[in-house]
This record gives sequence, C-alpha cells and structure tokens, in this order.
Amino acid sequence: MTTRFSGTPGATPAPVVLVLASGLGRRFRASGGQVHKLQALLAGRPVLERTLDAVRASGLPWHLEDAGHPGMGDSIAAAVRATSAAPGWLVLPGDLPLVQPATLRAVAAALAQADVVLPWCQGVRGHPVGFSARCGAALMALAGEEGASSIVRQWQVEGRVLRWDTADTGCITDIDTTDDLARAEALWQAQATPGARAPDDRTSAPGPQAAGHATHPGECGCQ
Repeated sequence: MTTRFSGTPGATPAPVVLVLASGLGRRFRASGGQVHKLQALLAGRPVLERTLDAVRASGLPWHLEDAGHPGMGDSIAAAVRATSAAPGWLVLPGDLPLVQPATLRAVAAALAQADVVLPWCQGVRGHPVGFSARCGAALMALAGEEGASSIVRQWQVEGRVLRWDTADTGCITDIDTTDDLARAEALWQAQATPGARAPDDRTSAPGPQAAGHATHPGECGCQ
C-alpha cells in the first residue's frame, strides 16, 4: 500500500484518489494473457503505471491499495480506512490506463455539490466514482464482491447523487481481456497521433445534472 499527498501546504485538503489494484485478473489470463492485467504493457509501460501516471498528473492526493483482499468491497474499505482523514474519495480501479487527469480533478470538484458523483460517457457509467466524507463510515464497512452499489443507492434516495457527463472515453476503457488491451493500445496510439484530439481536451465541466439520477445498480459496484 502506498499513499502520496501533493498540493500546496496549507491549501484546502482535496479528495484522495483510491487506486484499487487487488484483483486477481482471472478474465485477462483466461483470454490468453501471460501476466497479470495490471502488469501487461500498454505503449511500453504497465497498465497500472499508466493509470498512476494520470493520477499523479491530476495533482490530487492518492493511495494505492494493492494488498490481497477477498472482494472489491474489502479493497475499498481498506483503502478508506488507510486515508480516513480525507475529505472525500475517488474510487478508481487500476485497470483504467486512459483516464484523463482532468476527469479526476472534475469529479473531485463536483463533490462540493453532492455526496456521490457518477461519471458517464456515451451512456455508460464509468470511474472514478466520487464519495464525500459523509460516506466514510459506510465505505469502511464494505465487504465482499458487491463494491459500493448499496451506498450509491442509499444516497440516491436522499437526492445526493450527481450524474456527471464527460467525453473522456478513458473513464470507461477498462482492461479485462487481451482484446480490451488491444483496443486501449489503439486508442492510445490514436491520441498520440499529431493533430488528434485527446479526451482531456474534451472533458466537460461538472454541473448539477440529474442529481439523484436512477443509475443501474449493477453498474455502481466500483469494479
């Protein structure tokens, strides 16, 4: 486990990005992968390092949760306990190497308007999912594979969930199979092409859109 804090001394504390890297990656190996998916190379660097590059570039404090845990809920709970003094958290699976730093900053900023922030791109819910400090006790009590779906539903009832739409396809480009890795590699190369518009340039500003929007419970597991 690693925790890094950045920013200007004396500045208002920012939400902590929780990078989850405890999964076994069985689907990736089953699809033909020869290494753990987070260690697979994307444009010459491991997938996890690409994700961490974006996190570091965001300027937000972050915590890497890479100890073995039996389920997604256990991973989230451990990461929140390790950063319990934070004013909020952004739950980010380590297999999202194309997520843009601006997306992380925007979700963090949007937590000033809601207790849960759900990014959406092209009709698909993505990551990171933002949680305010008021969610801390519930997050620390999580266990099992479900993740944080129950917490999202709880705050939806109270009208404190904000849907935030973005054009950053990196927030929905996760690596579960070797085909996913190949698609991510193609997207990476396209973004690196001179004249191509990177998703970071198109990330929309956060706004109080559809607070309490009825999301699909199965899509809120922070997996």
